[in-house]
Amino acid sequence: MPWPTLITFIVYFMVLMAIGLFFYRKSRNLEDYLLGGRGMGAWVTALSAQASDMSGWLLMGLPGAIYVSGLSDSWIAIGLFIGTVLNWWFVSGRLRIYTANIKAITLPSFFEARFADPTGLLRIVSAFIILVFFTIYASSGLVAAGRLFESTFNVSFSTAVLTGGIIIVLYTFLGGFLAVCWTDLFQGLLMILAIVIVPIVAFHHIGGTEAIIGSLDARNIARGIIPEGTDTPLLAVFSAMAWGLGYFGQPHILARFMGVKSLAKLRRSRVIAVVWVAISLTGAVVIGMIGIGMYEALDIAQKEHEKVFIYMIREMMGPWLGGVMLAAILSAIMSTIDSQLLVSSSALTEDFYRKVVRRKAGEREVMFIGRACVIVISVIALIMAMDPRDSILRIVAYAWGGFGAAFGPLVLFALFSRRTTWRSALLGMIVGTVVLVLWKHSPWGGMLYEIVPGFLANTVTILIADFFFPQSDPNILAQYRKSTRL
Repeated sequence: MPWPTLITFIVYFMVLMAIGLFFYRKSRNLEDYLLGGRGMGAWVTALSAQASDMSGWLLMGLPGAIYVSGLSDSWIAIGLFIGTVLNWWFVSGRLRIYTANIKAITLPSFFEARFADPTGLLRIVSAFIILVFFTIYASSGLVAAGRLFESTFNVSFSTAVLTGGIIIVLYTFLGGFLAVCWTDLFQGLLMILAIVIVPIVAFHHIGGTEAIIGSLDARNIARGIIPEGTDTPLLAVFSAMAWGLGYFGQPHILARFMGVKSLAKLRRSRVIAVVWVAISLTGAVVIGMIGIGMYEALDIAQKEHEKVFIYMIREMMGPWLGGVMLAAILSAIMSTIDSQLLVSSSALTEDFYRKVVRRKAGEREVMFIGRACVIVISVIALIMAMDPRDSILRIVAYAWGGFGAAFGPLVLFALFSRRTTWRSALLGMIVGTVVLVLWKHSPWGGMLYEIVPGFLANTVTILIADFFFPQSDPNILAQYRKSTRL
């Protein structure tokens, strides 16, 4: 048992629990618990949004993909960076204003109020989609946590997954949105520290660029960024960059835009977030490339390649500093799962329990149900995460694509189109989700990332429906004009 690392982790966990207990008293009502009272500052908003975005796949899944394929998989990082910039630039401000004007505190409630859906179906169906894909997404983080604890403390994979799950649930259960955001700030700073320091030390240790190039040639991995071994390299590039489309539909990221205190702080958050993402994605790609030079025979079938950053830390850092760096990997994992649990909880309580089960439920009752839902969703995700053969990046890709295909076009049409009706939005969301699922399991699933056909099907469906049945409600049109003036 590496005692210095264990002590570092215990201190880290104690900090998280203290934050959760502190904000337990601050969550006085449902808006506080789910959205922090719309009072988040610039730094907290920026780092919380991006730390909750960059889960364990950033420090484990993406470096592992680069280790296997070289720079040809760096198109994923390029697409994500472009998507981040576009999301902050075009979506964040309008979404903050619109959700405040119509008093929406969740993404499904925003869809319902924005399009004035009289049936409630738009809200209920979107809440169901959130539950399904976030449970899958959370399981990927628990798989990453399992691999981290398994490698660090030499415990069984199932024990490792269970340990990580319990810790995450505790502080999310207690403090809600505020606890999640403030822990994300702390975790985001720790992640950026690790992703800068470790690659620099490792790069000098292996002998620089020449060692990496030699290892690429020895393992027959292409040096360039254009994918080889495929008849359609441009399609492969497009498919990888399509990850960026997912940003427009990620509920846990969009919730940060909704919770910021003001547009002035949001503009500062935009700069902080873009810089953080650029450094983080570059660092993850560099880690994978250095790993090629350091480790020649990692067992890909056993998912050893997704532990390349863990091995690098254990080899390059001392026991105490190594503990801090390993805690950064845990930060990447936790900062996303806690957000997913909270958004899933809000979907069950605000968008289903209050909508279908008890319309007149009070604040205390709904907050109790919300905390109970965190536990229920966590248990399901834990059960799904118990298979050690699952790939972190593969699980994340499916959940990420699901949100992008289901919600991405809806968010864009809600903020930039006055013609869209609730019927168009509902139909587009359903068609986009169905196409994504079918494409994933079709013979073409391995050729093109499923988010692309899902996103396009959603968009085309809305455009066709809007052409035949354009928005004509004067109240909705007036609210659109009021909420889109920046």
